[in-house]
Amino acid sequence: MVGWAMNASFGRSPEIPAHRVVNAQGLLTGKMHFSQPNEMEEKLKAEGIPVRKDQIVDFEKYFWDPSIELSMDP
Repeated sequence: MVGWAMNASFGRSPEIPAHRVVNAQGLLTGKMHFSQPNEMEEKLKAEGIPVRKDQIVDFEKYFWDPSIELSMDP
């Protein structure tokens, strides 16, 4: 479902950072939806996210867990 939503987001304003959506292992599985083959990787690297062989290096370090961040507990 996320993939379909991200695919529909292209060309929208404001721009949605779809390049940040990777699979559960940190693989750049959505890269084929970008206009250039390396665009997703280049955008991640520009944000300081290391990528090697279409996978985020040390993915656990960059993984955003909404259940933790959006928790109602103080």
